Amino acid sequence: MSFRASVLTLYPQMFPGPLGISLCGEALARGAWSLEARDIRDFGRGRHRAVDDTPAGGGPGMVIRADVLAQAIDAASPPEDPRPRLLMSPRGRPLTQKRVRALAEGPGAVIVCGRFEGVDERVIEARGLEEVSIGDYVLSGGEIAAIVVLDAIVRLLPGVMGAAASGDEESFESGLLEYPHYTRPRAFEGREIPEILLSGNHAAVARWRRAQALALTRARRPDLLEPPVNDV
Repeated sequence: MSFRASVLTLYPQMFPGPLGISLCGEALARGAWSLEARDIRDFGRGRHRAVDDTPAGGGPGMVIRADVLAQAIDAASPPEDPRPRLLMSPRGRPLTQKRVRALAEGPGAVIVCGRFEGVDERVIEARGLEEVSIGDYVLSGGEIAAIVVLDAIVRLLPGVMGAAASGDEESFESGLLEYPHYTRPRAFEGREIPEILLSGNHAAVARWRRAQALALTRARRPDLLEPPVNDV
């Protein structure tokens, strides 16, 4: 069974967007994965299909209603659906390559794209939504974040990348940032390809790349070298 993605959004026209081109688009066209974008507004209330209301306790903005979103989730993902339910949220756990790989090995995902001030907390609890963040910043909505998540997942699906090993040494796969890459021409504006890469000594090249990856990680992302902190 191919990976199945269901995206719940107020803007289904944003999909497939970038997911319809390049590796993801080619995989989508040949059925390596499937994508459906469902309009939350189909489940809105009243003549104007209202999906939001003012926040309890006051404050600015609007909040997506629990009853509306719950109905949209239930229509896309019945109780027997084994797919995890993700909510794109800046307060979620940061997305990691480890989590992406786990998702890619599963049956798919149901992804909820928030808007406005967020969604009613009760639907997060009642429908077991896993809050996921793609970074410490705020977007206008969860759609772009959902595209990021799906792009990261789909490229790991069997047969999507030309060579199965092409992703094995990328940043975060080994816990380190990726080493530098070079190609022709040998000299560019006075800068030469490191001689070790032209030596033909594969063991020496592997050692050099490992050392470069460590140095880059230490300089740019020292947090990746820290031992993990166990949750209390």
